[in-house]
Amino acid sequence: MSVTDPGGRMPALYLSHGAPPLADDPVWPGELAAWSAELPRPRAILMVSAHWEEAPLALSATTTVPLVYDFWGFPEHYYQVQYAAPGAPELAERVRKTLRTAGTPVQDIPDRGLDHGAYVPLVEMFPAADIPVLQVSMPTLDPQRLLDIGRKLAPLRDEGVLIVGSGFFTHNLAALRQGGVPGWSSEFDDWGRRALAGGDVDALLDFQHTSPAGRLAHPRTEHFAPLFATLGAAEAAGDLDGGRSVIDGFWMGLAKRSVQFG
Repeated sequence: MSVTDPGGRMPALYLSHGAPPLADDPVWPGELAAWSAELPRPRAILMVSAHWEEAPLALSATTTVPLVYDFWGFPEHYYQVQYAAPGAPELAERVRKTLRTAGTPVQDIPDRGLDHGAYVPLVEMFPAADIPVLQVSMPTLDPQRLLDIGRKLAPLRDEGVLIVGSGFFTHNLAALRQGGVPGWSSEFDDWGRRALAGGDVDALLDFQHTSPAGRLAHPRTEHFAPLFATLGAAEAAGDLDGGRSVIDGFWMGLAKRSVQFG
């Protein structure tokens, strides 16, 4: 079915994607599966992952190609995971037409498979791997520019496309300590919960200054950045007031807060 066929508006999601061992967690996979069971079935999925920064903005393979195992030092079975989702050439063409302008080129990388920020949560949420998936790179980590990209992509939601920003709500592996949840992680998570509930986009855009422990929670901002593509897709459709946290809590000290708009 063409992604341009009319249909109901899909939600926009931001999820904390975890690492390959997420599959072995006793709770989190079930939370992701329960979430997807409540969603309308997408005609296609557009993923913006923390693990693909590429400028100019790039589109991944539109045919099924091998996954990108972009992690090191894990047991061998994590490198055997497969997720042979169909490509999404029609969605790719829509994204090209939507985002490409005279000053904003869009490139294709036809051999680039889904990275773990994309396939790790998709394995739990849509295990049949029967929904076309397109991954779109982050051409910048600038929150405002990503918000603008999300705004431009928002009309795809009315065509049955599930827009997913995939990151981690707090992400500072170097500052983690054995056992417990660090104060910087819990404080940032609580601040982010309140900012999202209030639809405070300005505070979120300036999170390094408006949040407690923002620079500790995200010393490099790539895992928070996908949120802004989601926020743009929500704001343009008037959904910011309808945002809700679907998953919360912590995993190895990191906030796994995941939110849905619409």
